[in-house]
Amino acid sequence: MAKRLYVGNLSYSVTGVELKSIFSPYGTVISAEVVADRDTGQSKGFGFVEMAGEREAQAAIQGLGGQQHDGRALTVNEAKPRVDKTGPRHREGGY
Repeated sequence: MAKRLYVGNLSYSVTGVELKSIFSPYGTVISAEVVADRDTGQSKGFGFVEMAGEREAQAAIQGLGGQQHDGRALTVNEAKPRVDKTGPRHREGGY
């Protein structure tokens, strides 16, 4: 079963292709994306990588977590589930 990983503290110059190449020594990378600002297209400094399996994901977490890339220590851990932002909005005023 595929496992989605959060990758933080990325250099703003890292691309999805480069992110995939960073993770590929640890196993099959299904997808790799760097999150960018909608308006400017500038990287936000984090992204997500989907590894083919749990063992590969754990190997990547152990192997890359805290490692330097472009002068920055990477943060790598399991991604939290996506939050559905289409639901009803919370009321203001405390009631």
